[in-house]
Amino acid sequence: MPVDTLSRIDLNLLVAMQVLLEERNVTRAAERMFVTQPAMSKTLLRLRTAFDDPLFTRSGRGLVPTPRALEIQRQLPEILNSVSQVLEEQDFDPTTREASIHIVAPEFLAVQAIPELTKRLQEESPGISLALSNIDDNCEQLLESGEIDFAMEIEKNLPKDFITTPLGDLRPAVWMRKGHPLSDHDPSLDEMLEYPFIQYFLLIADKVSPNTESRFDRMLHELGRKRQKALTTDQLMTALDTLNTSDCLMMATMDDLKQEGEYYEIVRKPYPKEVEHYPEIPAVLIQHRRTLNSPTHEWVKEKILSIVRGIRVERGIREFSEDN
Repeated sequence: MPVDTLSRIDLNLLVAMQVLLEERNVTRAAERMFVTQPAMSKTLLRLRTAFDDPLFTRSGRGLVPTPRALEIQRQLPEILNSVSQVLEEQDFDPTTREASIHIVAPEFLAVQAIPELTKRLQEESPGISLALSNIDDNCEQLLESGEIDFAMEIEKNLPKDFITTPLGDLRPAVWMRKGHPLSDHDPSLDEMLEYPFIQYFLLIADKVSPNTESRFDRMLHELGRKRQKALTTDQLMTALDTLNTSDCLMMATMDDLKQEGEYYEIVRKPYPKEVEHYPEIPAVLIQHRRTLNSPTHEWVKEKILSIVRGIRVERGIREFSEDN
């Protein structure tokens, strides 16, 4: 935007716009901005003039943004973050930095790295607190809006605004308890299908259902086969407890980021040869490009990668490449 255009805009208006978009209510926005309600109403009027758009219409529940306001909402967090970085000191001291970092990850990945990350932050940067949520279908939207900072997920195609960093590859495997009748050899598909399965949803945010097919189910259908499902869940600990106390089988991975054997006596076997599968499933750390210049985000990111490297080296897993 040309300088002469920017000179006509009070950047404080953009802050007020962000608060109005978040609150959708003039009174609450005024409270957050420490101004009176009439003053905030005047600010809204100035915003309407600056953007040549009503921006909000009133409803019984507050303010409803116009399409132009929603367009501004998509762009504004990155703009304000950039302005904040310009104004902030560039020196980064983790011992004094105060921030909240929100990470979204499926439980089977989070349980590997987040406990150690929390420990390191408390030791090295106690002012940085973590928030952790399960995987969300709106993950990209949440990263874009700034509601979350990182996502740990299986690699997939993403728009150019999203940056992915490899966490390593996961190899598909069949899990069973120690002492299971199939645990002393690599079972065939026929042998596996004689036992019930636990279907653990790794990366599905919606309500789980026994009728939801996994990749394994679809492969079985291509072979004219079907498995019996004893339990369908998105709760990892429940799945592992059930696995450890029954003859059920569970499709999972051969190389996780940490060995569940510390808590459960789990035996892992390769996929049966009759079933086609991806030999490796790449896991990645995702962030939005708006955080690339943030010293706090880059510092936390390096901690995550360091933890993952350490776990993989400890388990003798091939080191991953850092090339995106």
